[in-house]
Amino acid sequence: MARKSNIGLNTGEELLDGNENAIFNKETEGLSQGQIILKRFVRHRAAMVALVFFTTLVAIVYTALDWRIGDPRNPRFTIPGWWNYGFEDTPELLTEGCPEGILGCPTIDFVPFVDGDGVQLGQHPFGQDNIGRDYFALVMRGAQRSILVMFIIGLIATTIGTIVGALAGFFRGWTDAVLMRLVDFIITIPVIIIGSVIGFHFGNKGAAFLALLLGLFSWTGLSRLVRGEFLSLREREFVDAARVAGATNRRIIFKHILPNAIGVIIVSVTLLMSGAILLETALSFLGFGVTSPDVSLGLLISNYQDAFTTRPWLFWYPGLFIIAIALCVNFIGDGLRDAFDPRQRRRLSKKDKENAREMQSRSEMA
Repeated sequence: MARKSNIGLNTGEELLDGNENAIFNKETEGLSQGQIILKRFVRHRAAMVALVFFTTLVAIVYTALDWRIGDPRNPRFTIPGWWNYGFEDTPELLTEGCPEGILGCPTIDFVPFVDGDGVQLGQHPFGQDNIGRDYFALVMRGAQRSILVMFIIGLIATTIGTIVGALAGFFRGWTDAVLMRLVDFIITIPVIIIGSVIGFHFGNKGAAFLALLLGLFSWTGLSRLVRGEFLSLREREFVDAARVAGATNRRIIFKHILPNAIGVIIVSVTLLMSGAILLETALSFLGFGVTSPDVSLGLLISNYQDAFTTRPWLFWYPGLFIIAIALCVNFIGDGLRDAFDPRQRRRLSKKDKENAREMQSRSEMA
């Protein structure tokens, strides 16, 4: 009797799972693969919140300051930003509302019920630095440089890593051996050392040039992942069918195998980008990244690390922006991973579970 009851219980669970799968299949019926992936990504709440927050942050950062096209001192065109100060302006240091002996404290006020002044930003919501520069403008400029470095490194590393991994995994043999030994050689050298050497010699040439060189050494991990995917996918039936149909190696790589490996690539790129902004921060903190007169978030932390005990806001705001950007990119990567992984199933809502149980009861009555 116990065995029969166990069999009946297992059968009921299998029916419930089958009904849940039927609900999933009904939701994706008639949709293309891209539409299914987009639908899964939109349902990932953490990823959507991170995407909205990151998009808003980028919009605020890149519209706050003036855009000067041409010579910075004598630009041909200037697109004005919505903030009153530039990162090079040096207004008078304010002492109002600051403790004794401290200058340039933040004027932002989020406590309307204590002093009765209401919520206000003031002239310098993030405070001022040692010479009076508006710290909000400095943080905006630093975030611009750091985000630019992150995207350039991600673009270059994605391109090189995907090509190298695809060639090694598809052709194998001596091609795989040569490319993977090159990867092993680069991996043996710590990235922070490579970045320090590059930053020491080329950090004064600007954030974009520094990111370009760093991207040339940041693709090794991605290439190994792409190689593993290609080694697996090249043995599938659809690749054999493409060969029989007369497809060239180039078409098989870019039209058949690469689209099936795009999920792993996108997820790896998001993790690589979050690591890139931390790498730039570390290099600038050590003095081997972006150098003055330009600004980055890591450089701001490095310049004002001694002021942490007396004026901690000079340390907090760049750190908060670094954490926010890295977390947003990681959450977006988690959402893309779940969206591209066909084994991931979304959590059923209460209504979906009731529908599955109703379908189970109907099948039992029949």
